[in-house]
Amino acid sequence: MTALFSQARHPMSFVDNVLDRQSVQRPNADWITARLDSSDAGIVLSTETQFVLATFPEADPSIRHSLQGALALGAKREEMIFLGQNDDGTAPLFATAIAKTDEAIEALDGVTGIDLRTLAIQGDLPREDLGALAQARAMIHWHRTHKFCSRCGHPSDLADAGYRRECVSCGGQHFPRTDPCVIMLITDGDRALLGRPPRLAEGIFTTLAGFMEPGETIEQAVRRETMEEAGIAVGDVQIVANQPWPFPANLMLGCYGTATSTHINLEDDELEACRWCDRAEVQQMMDGTHPAGDRIPPSISIAYQLITDWMAGRIG
Repeated sequence: MTALFSQARHPMSFVDNVLDRQSVQRPNADWITARLDSSDAGIVLSTETQFVLATFPEADPSIRHSLQGALALGAKREEMIFLGQNDDGTAPLFATAIAKTDEAIEALDGVTGIDLRTLAIQGDLPREDLGALAQARAMIHWHRTHKFCSRCGHPSDLADAGYRRECVSCGGQHFPRTDPCVIMLITDGDRALLGRPPRLAEGIFTTLAGFMEPGETIEQAVRRETMEEAGIAVGDVQIVANQPWPFPANLMLGCYGTATSTHINLEDDELEACRWCDRAEVQQMMDGTHPAGDRIPPSISIAYQLITDWMAGRIG
């Protein structure tokens, strides 16, 4: 896959996870226990909606809690998910959910709760930490929503340091999922196709996107989704980048596509608005000078990178 995006130029979030995941060692329960009990182990904690950061006087908030501190906040050893460690074997990092509400966290000293999207937009954490949090959020969400066996309905247990769930009733084994999505900027010469899904904040126009379906290529998914959402036919497709998108566990496959038709037809409810925008209008969206207040997504997303690289003439 061609990498057109320079990280120095585009601070896309969640792509800098440097943890060594030690997939060979994960099934070794004794090894995992030793890692968890090591003095430099850290625990990432999450409520249902927020990460819980440790705060210290005269120090930046940290994603890492000590094991003792995590247990005191309600974490359970048997639900710890191993995220990885440094390349030299130091600083193992685990993650788990706690049952406390966001309101309960707010009332405690030494911790603060904040959602991952806000953390990424603020940009205060090291980029490597954001990458680890993306991994943690996807894993925690999967365990929270897959507590029962899909074969027989009985409760399942965490296994393989969190990368598998086992059913003691029927022996079923279940594994975390990552959902691939295509996200594409469709162009017609000096115009780009931008749309507004209802879920976005008012005024944001972005690239089209959608989930891949079984049995199709990335290029086929780009053409299908664009036709379904906007009624636009697409010819050539260029795959240029990818980004983990932990909301909850997607892999965004960034593409450019060349339109072979231009009449927009919104037949379903995926988009509440969609239009062709020339470079002058997109520049207004980027500069915050658009007369209607329209703007493009924040720089944490691959959509921003697709739009700004097109504007800079680095593609097309």
